[in-house]
Amino acid sequence: MLDSYAEPIADLEPADGEVETAELAVSDDVLVKAFVLGPGAELEAHDHPDSTNVFHVLEGTVTVVQGDESEAIDAPGVVHHERGVDHGARNETAETVIFTASLCPLPS
Repeated sequence: MLDSYAEPIADLEPADGEVETAELAVSDDVLVKAFVLGPGAELEAHDHPDSTNVFHVLEGTVTVVQGDESEAIDAPGVVHHERGVDHGARNETAETVIFTASLCPLPS
């Protein structure tokens, strides 16, 4: 099967305030990870000094934090985070939200 999305996230059902994750693709040079955020959940801001990170919003509305800015991004949406820029995400809705994060290259 070529699709590596549906099966890994099938059992992810975070409660309010919880974040659940699944690795969708991992190789020597890229990581693609799914993040499923329950209502009120937050992925704390962090950075990747040596990697670019791209969020793909797949379901719902995710409030993406980048540096000192934040913006509600509706699915489908894409947000590019340059290397070393603090970024995170919040679910400020009453619904579960799903986005992927692609990290490239993988940190050494």
